[in-house]
Amino acid sequence: MLAEELWLENDKPCSAVHRSKKGRKHQELLALALGMKLGGRSAVLWQPLKLFAYSQISSLVRRAAISKNDNHCNYEKAHNFKVHTFRGPHWCEYCANFMWGLIAQGVRCSDCGLNVHKQCSKYVPNDCQPDLKRIKKVYSCDLTTLVKAHNTTRPMVVDICIQEIEDRGLKSEGLYRVSGFTEHIEDVKMAFDRDGDKADISSTTYPDINIITGALKLYFRDLPIPVITYDAYCKFIEAAKMSNAEERLEAIHEALMLLPPAHYETLRFLMIHLKKVTQNEKDNLMGAENLGIVFGPTLMRPPEENALTSLNDMRYQKQIVQLLIQNEDILF
Repeated sequence: MLAEELWLENDKPCSAVHRSKKGRKHQELLALALGMKLGGRSAVLWQPLKLFAYSQISSLVRRAAISKNDNHCNYEKAHNFKVHTFRGPHWCEYCANFMWGLIAQGVRCSDCGLNVHKQCSKYVPNDCQPDLKRIKKVYSCDLTTLVKAHNTTRPMVVDICIQEIEDRGLKSEGLYRVSGFTEHIEDVKMAFDRDGDKADISSTTYPDINIITGALKLYFRDLPIPVITYDAYCKFIEAAKMSNAEERLEAIHEALMLLPPAHYETLRFLMIHLKKVTQNEKDNLMGAENLGIVFGPTLMRPPEENALTSLNDMRYQKQIVQLLIQNEDILF
């Protein structure tokens, strides 16, 4: 990361004196940018301000990339190739050579329809542009696939549900903890799958706000790859186990940088929303800890399905979400 290169010491072998001077220079530059003087009373505030500045610079880099993609959603996405039997003559769209054989001549991307040889699929760049005609549902659809197909920065189901919840439910007691009727939640799910962003989830149709919160949680649970991806899961759990608060936040921030852009943006937007929920805790009785209990297992799952691992990790999952909510302005 650019920010990391700016502030972290060079890993290449060098003398202790050189490293010390280099680290001192970085600290002096950062202190100058923050309008501080090293030493004295400022030393007490140095570590938290250093973390804040480092996180803000990293976040600016990530947000600049997201902002650049806002209009066209140019998130990188790998093709979802599956073995396919073609009827009639077909040519590979990568190497332009004929696909020989009577069955299973090649593979086809189920998201965009690209047809290539199985061997050629290893070399195709991650430039899949999903076709809405091929995306049959909203729930249980890969997050990046959905946002690219609908040309949005986040899944529209997240935007629509959160907007509805903030419009009429922030003061509702037990928000996200109290469950709505399962049949009505399934109705909302089918409405999104059928109508997309035209789905009607207004108070006229669903007066109980817990149905909308239930539908949002169900969307996250149904994702084939969780918002906090399997690849980043271990990094988050390791961060939660750290005893030093500053190091723990730094590790969480580094883990956030491992998330694909669409996952990062979705998580950021959700944490901003959950922070608003905690600001109404006097009415809804839902603080960051309670929300962590609800959303921990919803947003992150261990790569391997193991009941014992899931049980052992539950407290760390809760802690991660709690810290993300409490430090949303610093971590994102």
